[in-house]
Amino acid sequence: LSLEKSAHAVTHQEGGDIRILEDDSYDLALVCTSTTGSGDVPANLGTFYEELTDAPLKITGFCYAVIALGDSSYGETYCGAGRAIDQALSEAGASRISEPLLIDALDHTSPEDTALEWVNSLLEKAYPAV
Repeated sequence: LSLEKSAHAVTHQEGGDIRILEDDSYDLALVCTSTTGSGDVPANLGTFYEELTDAPLKITGFCYAVIALGDSSYGETYCGAGRAIDQALSEAGASRISEPLLIDALDHTSPEDTALEWVNSLLEKAYPAV
């Protein structure tokens, strides 16, 4: 089941443009990220994350969810990018509709399937009439 097939309009942004968080035509952001280095945000989301944490942006009324892929053998930095983005969105005033999905690459041979199942369940709860 894809998001489009379930009547959701989807805009994909590689890396993200922070201005989308202020656009009233969107009501939900699904941020999908991996973690690099020692819990760092990957380069393709670097600017988005920096602008989110540097700006006095207030995005109340905007909902989000985060999917983070990591390797639990890295201990404290496991899914660090997803956790950091989750915190930054929350601090900017956005409403989290679910705890982040943390996918351990050591336990999941198909993280895409795990993420899709989670998203479908999340959307059924958030948008039951769609």
